[in-house]
Amino acid sequence: MNITIITVGKLKEKYLKMGMDEFDKRLKSYAKMNLVEVADEKAPESLSEADMELVKKKEADRILAKIPTDAYVIALAIEGKMKTSEQLATDMEALMTYGRSKVVFVIGGSLGLHDSIYKRADELLSFSKMTFPHQMMKLILMEQVYRAFRIMKGEPYHK
Repeated sequence: MNITIITVGKLKEKYLKMGMDEFDKRLKSYAKMNLVEVADEKAPESLSEADMELVKKKEADRILAKIPTDAYVIALAIEGKMKTSEQLATDMEALMTYGRSKVVFVIGGSLGLHDSIYKRADELLSFSKMTFPHQMMKLILMEQVYRAFRIMKGEPYHK
């Protein structure tokens, strides 16, 4: 399986980079991982609704340019479906079984995702009703993808 995680903005925090490196290393035996960072759009702290929409659109254009046409796209969104780790594993295994070997997860920037990403997504996934920093969400997602592969293979993983 080819898994791509596309995020907005560069990962800066050392502790998050260390965690990402660890899960990237662990995942190599299960899947080909591709971590893609697209530039975030610079914007002042206070934006009008129209300006926020423009920022999200520019970031979305960068994201969409990185998504292969034949990829199954899962966008992370608060309004998405919540799943257990076991459900994620089952769904990923089903994708592999039915020939959807390219899976792209999309994590938006600080303003969220533009509607064009929602339209391109095959599904919306929520990890919580809470909001997390998008860079931290990248690490949490990688851990859950790793956990899903362990579950699929029937390998032990702490609960």
